[in-house]
Formats: sequence, structure tokens, C-alpha cells
Amino acid sequence: QVQLVESGGGSVRPGGSLRLSCAASGISFSILDVAWYRQVPGKERELVASINFQGTTDYADSVKGRFTISRENAKNTVYLQMNSLRPEDTATYYCNIRHTPHWGKGTLVTVSL
Repeated sequence: QVQLVESGGGSVRPGGSLRLSCAASGISFSILDVAWYRQVPGKERELVASINFQGTTDYADSVKGRFTISRENAKNTVYLQMNSLRPEDTATYYCNIRHTPHWGKGTLVTVSL
């Protein structure tokens, strides 16, 4: 059974940093494309960053230069390093194996004074 578990969310002041982790079980990330999405209540889920099995990355314009997605295949984990956080980054962040119905339950990030 495939399971994705996100961690690393929390509350931080504007300008701060957080690193999110997405750990997988029941499947190997090393051969898969993985993405981070975020969602605010009342809005659609937004693609934040993705990394394919070859390590090629892509980012939403709103996070380019501030967020970095990476993977550690030995730990079957994908990370999202978030720097220079802004209040508008506040959301629940979800991990997804791209083009599949496999999602984690999310981790909440709150950026406020």
C-alpha cells in the first residue's frame, strides 16, 4: 500500500525558512515524478514545485528563487526547502506522486508576524 507522509510544517515569521519532507512507503520515489502542492481554504490546490525521476525541477513563478525541491532516493524522501517565506505562502502543503491519486494528508505552514 502506497503511503505518503508530509512533515516539517509549522509557524514562522516572514523572511523565515522551513524544510518540508515527504516520506514514501510502499513505492520507490527513485523512478517517479513527485510534486508539492499547496492549498488555502476556499481555493484550488496549486502546484508549487516538481521533480522528475531524472532530477529535473520546475517551480511556480511565485516561489522561484525562494523554494528548492530535492530528493534523497536512499531515504525515499522528497524535500521542499522554503526560504524567504511570505504571508501568502501560508497554506497546507501536500506531496503527490504525479499523475496518480497518491497524496499525503498535508502539513500546515503558517507565515505571520
